[in-house]
Amino acid sequence: MVKRLTLADVVESLCGKRPQGLQIPVTPEVDSRQAQSGTLFFAFKGETVDGHDYVADAFSRGAVAAVVDRPVALDAATTVDITADNEIGELTPPLIIQVPDVLLALQDAARHWRRQLTPRVIGITGSVGKTTTKEVVARVLEQRYRVLHSTGSYNNEIGLPLTLLQLTDRDERLVLEMGMYIRGDIALLADIAQPHIGIITNVQPVHAGRAGSIENIALGKRELVEALPPAPEGIAILNMDDRRARAMAEHTSARVFFYGLNPEADLWADEVESLGLEGIRLRLHYRKDAVYVKVPMLGRHSAHTVLRATATGLVEGLDWQDIVAGLRTPGSQLRLVAVSGVNDSLVLDDTYNASPASTLAALNLLKDLDGRKIAVLGDMLELGEYEEAGHLKVGCRAASVVAKLVAVGELARQIARGAELCGLDRQHIHEVEDSPAAIALLRELIQPDDVILVKGSRALKMECIVSQLTGDGA
Repeated sequence: MVKRLTLADVVESLCGKRPQGLQIPVTPEVDSRQAQSGTLFFAFKGETVDGHDYVADAFSRGAVAAVVDRPVALDAATTVDITADNEIGELTPPLIIQVPDVLLALQDAARHWRRQLTPRVIGITGSVGKTTTKEVVARVLEQRYRVLHSTGSYNNEIGLPLTLLQLTDRDERLVLEMGMYIRGDIALLADIAQPHIGIITNVQPVHAGRAGSIENIALGKRELVEALPPAPEGIAILNMDDRRARAMAEHTSARVFFYGLNPEADLWADEVESLGLEGIRLRLHYRKDAVYVKVPMLGRHSAHTVLRATATGLVEGLDWQDIVAGLRTPGSQLRLVAVSGVNDSLVLDDTYNASPASTLAALNLLKDLDGRKIAVLGDMLELGEYEEAGHLKVGCRAASVVAKLVAVGELARQIARGAELCGLDRQHIHEVEDSPAAIALLRELIQPDDVILVKGSRALKMECIVSQLTGDGA
């Protein structure tokens, strides 16, 4: 029989006492609209919505229990106050479990459940490329193991515990993305997840406005490798091409495995060739092996994603056949999507988010494609002291790639300035305030066979531009 999280496990994790009964499998949820039979609802209070107001709704949809941190009176439910020192007798759902803090309760439950099971846990952090790396690593490991991995961007103090609570004793590998805003975030996630393998993608000034500096970002990311168990059980997979990631080797007792484009790395790549929308081709080197692969990931920067997934497969005992099969699995490219646009154009939708590093990578891909090139670039937020330099650098690179630049937002004016300083004629640079203005302008600019890159921070809602330029809104 498969061992799954039960309501009894949750109660025990929160009060240290195992109740009689309650051997009911549960699935965690934070949105009452997604509740169904067997749901364990965590009533979080957000900026505009308080989950406590939706406990009844969750129960009406089949939830068997709700975790709250203030009283919720429902006649049909039994309330167990974890804060009181009472004996836990026999209980029957629906159950309201009152705790001092819902977030801490979620994390405690995940921490307790993780320690009941024995999967190999792979943690992934870095400034750029975490989510794509997570997906490709999971696809590679799935060639041999049963794998659970976090969905979407479940990479924070809520998402990671929710993923952990879905573990069963059948899962052999758990792949987790770990994000941070400030120092201490990764240490908390690692304490909950207890990773065996830590993968560092890179260290860039992303969220520097919150973290304070790129040095603080590096220290925060380093918390993952510091938390790993000693070798041989613990393995730190580090990007040798990133000096801050490379330096983390001095701060872990785990085995260090370097990857990169440097021949001194344990695993390295050369002959990296972009095939445009068909993917990339490269040669991988490991010990005496040299393996050519073609993978459906866009842009030369994806070589590092390939290296990270390959490194994970190698240290986890996969052979080349399994690794290459995983790398070639369709769907590994998550973020950037190419779609048909108005007037027989091609739109590169990379609107999930933006940083200088990811925008430069997208511009490099755009350069590899045929057709007249237009970049629609929005503000890049939370760069802190790197704000002006980051926007200017992106603008300068755009000048060598595009025929026309559309800068969206106040900060993007620095992108426009950088492009002009680096030689793009002013008549081909357009500055607009927001997405609606960009849409109106682009409908006039776009010609047949144009290739349009759309990218910016999520706050600018750049996806609305894509929607209006493609079949969704054309």
